[in-house]
Amino acid sequence: MTSTAPAAAALTAADAATYADWFGCLAEPTRVRLLHLVATAGRPVTVGELTEQLGISQSTCSHHVRKLADIGFVLLRKEGTATLVTVNADCCTGLPNAADVVMGVLAPRPCCPADLPVDVHVRALEPRDWTAVRRVYAEGIATGDATFETEVPARRTLDATWLPEHRWVAEVDGRVVGWAAASPASARECYSGVAETSVYVGEGSRGRGVGKSLLHKQVTAADAGGLWTLQTSIFPENRASVGLHHSAGFRTLGVRERVARHRGRWRDTVFLERRGGAS
Repeated sequence: MTSTAPAAAALTAADAATYADWFGCLAEPTRVRLLHLVATAGRPVTVGELTEQLGISQSTCSHHVRKLADIGFVLLRKEGTATLVTVNADCCTGLPNAADVVMGVLAPRPCCPADLPVDVHVRALEPRDWTAVRRVYAEGIATGDATFETEVPARRTLDATWLPEHRWVAEVDGRVVGWAAASPASARECYSGVAETSVYVGEGSRGRGVGKSLLHKQVTAADAGGLWTLQTSIFPENRASVGLHHSAGFRTLGVRERVARHRGRWRDTVFLERRGGAS
């Protein structure tokens, strides 16, 4: 399975200017140290405390704190004669997001894979499909790069785990050659729209668009069904699956290093997320 990354939209002049101001402000080492101290303090700190911790003059400290405040990295509050400095919590998401945009990691993402093969039919999973679904699951396990599972879970386990309205099979010439399913990420009500997803394609049917067709159905059904976040974990070695998920609007959030043991060795996983229309 292969995919072509969508062309990134040009960064607007206004956004570029905003990010340049952010990065320019942090081009001064003293400000970076100040921001670090404030962010890790866990409480409001005074300019006097910052002056003492950094070993600089109060006028120098006040100057750099004001520069950080002008950009919005820190917030200032007067309390008597003291100025209390706190970190702007929006920095925690704003800075990484800006870096990702500038580096082209974040860009307008597609809704779902295109150019679907006409000979692959995707439909809801039916009771008669379980034997074929478990066969495809076993073929995925055999690759060594599809799952931490080493044995196919029992039908009753899968049936109890997968969301009833979000389980699909792909057929070619009437034969089930793949499946996709979503499971609740949490039992808590606040996460009712967050699901863990899986896509499996059987041996001999890979590379012909089966996974693309399944993922297309999975994400469009999730959007229509009120799932606002889909998330999945993929072994880094499974580059085809990572690329396929990127083509469906997933983005890589990070790599979970040595997250679990698999067949006697520690494995990493790439953690991906897709935010749907309900978000």
